[in-house]
Amino acid sequence: MNFKTSTGDPATLPSPCLVLGLFEGGSLEGLTAQLDQVSGGHLTRLLQLGDMDGELEQTLMLHGVPGYACERVLLVGCGKRQDFKLTGYRKATAAAVAALARHRVSAALWALHHPLPQDADSYRCVRDSLLGISDLGYRFDRLKSEPKPPKRPLEEVTFWSADPHGQEAAERAVAHGQAVARGVALAKDLANLPGNICTPSYLAEQALELGRAMPVLQVRVLEEPELQALHMGAFLGVARGSRQPPRLIVLEYRGAGEQAKPVVLVGKGITFDAGGISLKPGEAMDEMKFDMSGAASVLGTLRACLELALPINLVGVIPAAENLPDGNAIKPGDILTSMSGLTIEVLNTDAEGRLILCDALTYSERFQPELVIDIATLTGACIVALGNQAIGMMGNDEDLKRTLTEVGRETGERVWELPLWEEYNESIKSDVADIKNTGGRAGGTITAGCFLARFAGDAPWVHLDIASTAWTDKAGDYLPKGGTGVGVRLMTGLLTRLGGG
Repeated sequence: MNFKTSTGDPATLPSPCLVLGLFEGGSLEGLTAQLDQVSGGHLTRLLQLGDMDGELEQTLMLHGVPGYACERVLLVGCGKRQDFKLTGYRKATAAAVAALARHRVSAALWALHHPLPQDADSYRCVRDSLLGISDLGYRFDRLKSEPKPPKRPLEEVTFWSADPHGQEAAERAVAHGQAVARGVALAKDLANLPGNICTPSYLAEQALELGRAMPVLQVRVLEEPELQALHMGAFLGVARGSRQPPRLIVLEYRGAGEQAKPVVLVGKGITFDAGGISLKPGEAMDEMKFDMSGAASVLGTLRACLELALPINLVGVIPAAENLPDGNAIKPGDILTSMSGLTIEVLNTDAEGRLILCDALTYSERFQPELVIDIATLTGACIVALGNQAIGMMGNDEDLKRTLTEVGRETGERVWELPLWEEYNESIKSDVADIKNTGGRAGGTITAGCFLARFAGDAPWVHLDIASTAWTDKAGDYLPKGGTGVGVRLMTGLLTRLGGG
């Protein structure tokens, strides 16, 4: 999709469709009021008929509005003016894009962000609009023999600004938004691929391809002999049940010089999770192709940060493997020795994500990181605790957690902190090893975080559990089923802030 910016009198700008906001009660203000005057009160007369009153997500397509150079005007309900915030703006954006699709509009002049929400500036609104439009336009049909694209898809959106200063902010928002949108699309594409295509080796090849496309990125792929030399017994233990060999993917970007400590992102890359010997139920097991969504979000974030040329040093570490019930697979009761030297009693082979992440976290210490974030579809308990609305967050650094919470509100990928109190560690004590890989059903998300905390090292660290947000199993009002690319907006937002953006 093509995104542009424009300024000038919107009534005189030709376009297939002008998108405007309307507040509840039908009262006109700002740009909508100005354009009503240009039309000789045409909007007022139509609204008096009662076809629309501005309720949030309501839409009305108008044709042949007098005084307008555009062919059509789409009015979008924004709810009550006093309640209009970024969350409502995002819903209005989704409703607008759905209406444009229904009416087969190929290009639009976007002025929905005039007037602005209470809690956002023009830059943020344009960036959010672009990301929302990109999300709604995403389709995964590359594996269909005869894909059927929309008959007349939305191909171009021009963001209108009232003056050159606003247009400058919009241009910056478009550049930033497109970089993030491409990172989100990459994460979605990888997550949506089936396990027979997106294997650990395939994931590694996609990382190498990203490095070839962006030479500032150095990519190394460690194979099984190297993992054995590193004594990654936990990671290799998970991989034993699959004929697909494991891969440790390491990506390095230096945008801030050799002296600056890097941020390390660790992403869980279980490309298919059958549960191992602790076999999962058959129902919905196909969704376990999404168990590498953490790895996908790390690759998407790196792609976005490279395009933005952020002045930071960044490392991605992705342990990639399958978790299958082969005759050589680990069994409940087995004891593994991690790279750190800590021994782990395996009570449930389906608690495998923490086993590959613990070795990846230990490996990350060699980079002497400024901070570490791991992101993983780690626990079904997170879905029970938080539903599908928030990312579970735990960590050892208050400043980092506070910043991620702020960025989550800004980007729409909200996080919710769960405690890592010392008492929870009692649940993962083992009688026969240093630690066990599950603490049972109670507080399952938290005890998984406690497990990872034992391997986090001395740097500030945060764990993000995206099990409840990484994919949707049914089409919503606007978005299709499949991977969501969650984490790319959040982590890119954090890294942009750390880079001074």
